Amino acid sequence: MTAPTRLRERIYMSSPDVGAREEELVVEALRSGWIAPLGPMVDEFERQLAERCGRRYAVALSSGTAALHLALLNVGAAPGTVVIVPTMTFAATANAVVYTGAEPVFVDCDPATGNLDPALLDQALTALRREGARVAAVVPVDLLGRSVDHTAIGPVCAEHGVPVISDAAESLGASHAGRPAGSFGIAAAVSFNGNKIMTTSGGGVLLTDDAAFADRVRYLSTQARQPAVHYEHTEVGYNYRLSNLLAALGLAQLERLDAMIGRRRALRAEYDRLFADVAGVSLFQRVGDQYDNCWLTAILVDPASAGWAADDLRSALDVCNIESRPLWKPMHQQPVFAGARSFLTGAADRLFATGLTLPSGSALGPEERSEVMGVIGDFLRDRR
Repeated sequence: MTAPTRLRERIYMSSPDVGAREEELVVEALRSGWIAPLGPMVDEFERQLAERCGRRYAVALSSGTAALHLALLNVGAAPGTVVIVPTMTFAATANAVVYTGAEPVFVDCDPATGNLDPALLDQALTALRREGARVAAVVPVDLLGRSVDHTAIGPVCAEHGVPVISDAAESLGASHAGRPAGSFGIAAAVSFNGNKIMTTSGGGVLLTDDAAFADRVRYLSTQARQPAVHYEHTEVGYNYRLSNLLAALGLAQLERLDAMIGRRRALRAEYDRLFADVAGVSLFQRVGDQYDNCWLTAILVDPASAGWAADDLRSALDVCNIESRPLWKPMHQQPVFAGARSFLTGAADRLFATGLTLPSGSALGPEERSEVMGVIGDFLRDRR
């Protein structure tokens, strides 16, 4: 395989995509004097986010995890309750449950999408109800920018009388059944972490149509301060608000979101062509991805048919200073959640064992894209 011919910075899976417009609005925020948390940029960012996601209210927060935490508190997650989350997710989803004192219960995924399996969810809710468990919420996750099948999951949760909190951390700009990601459930959480589809450096937002829900989140996220001249607190709050400076960055990113999604989509199509005739390799989530935001593109590798494993390609890319990684390690396999209640089919285990996420960022330039494709192409030729 051809080795890199020059030293260069590492090619990452999803680097921040920022430019002149971001600089312009951040400088504008600096010069306005609104440096402390909150301010006009936050107000406008919340307005635009709510509009983009088809919601009445948006509360800009320090992270998507903070949004999940406060949403769970708002629906009564607490010691003595359980919350259902997919086992195929990033740890933040389960961690937010633990913050409330509730117990996470893991449910397996649909092997085609990696998203929560609606039929297995129904089985889990039925079993938990039979046991007398108090289920505070179900938190489906939009994996890699593919919106959950809310058409199926919504009625299941409604039948069992359990609220849905949508973890849309990865799916801003995607849609399901003609509705934008983030518009489902009693509330939804979106992340603006540095590697997401758009970024505010760190940050997130809680979205809801319930005014009281939004007000409660604003209150808790600003240290639960009472409306008094002095600092008065009757309950524990959190320092979870997004700053005015970071909201300025987010406003610029929102202006460019559709273009950034377009570049990720084009990169996915390029990968599709590259692997089209490779035995034992398929592009994960390719079917139906016209509704996705294509945040990350991944392949699934059947070693018996391909003659190589996903980790072989990962190692080859790493030698050339190109980042790739397996799909999320399932939560039921994580040491921190050893012994947690789980409803499993083996689907998430197989995805973790065979999946590889490839460089997918909208900031990748033509030379970087060409180098990634060249390294993969060399690897495939060597394996043939």
